[in-house]
Amino acid sequence: QVQLVESGGGLVQAGGSLRLSCAASGRPFSSYAMGWFRQAPGKEREFVGSISWSGGTINYADFVKGRFTISRDNAKNTVYLQMNSLKPEDTAVYYCARSKLGVAKTNVWEYDYWGQGTQVTVSS
Repeated sequence: QVQLVESGGGLVQAGGSLRLSCAASGRPFSSYAMGWFRQAPGKEREFVGSISWSGGTINYADFVKGRFTISRDNAKNTVYLQMNSLKPEDTAVYYCARSKLGVAKTNVWEYDYWGQGTQVTVSS
């Protein structure tokens, strides 16, 4: 059974930074791509970014390009989301997910395991 646990969310002022972590249990973490999604109240869950199993391919949603960075440490079974220059519109619950494949994907249905989410609130 695969379990994903996010951490690092919180309240930050606009322009600030947060680093989210997602720790995975169950093997084999290194064989699968990982993704980050977010969901704001009243909105659908949306793609933020993804990283392939090796870290060689990374995709970002247009609205986070240049501000957010995804990385992974396969030795620690952990994927990270570094968020800089945060804006109030970034406020949402952030989820990490494991892709069904090793290739980085952008759609919700291409992921089969999800964490419980961590709240990120950006004040203006």
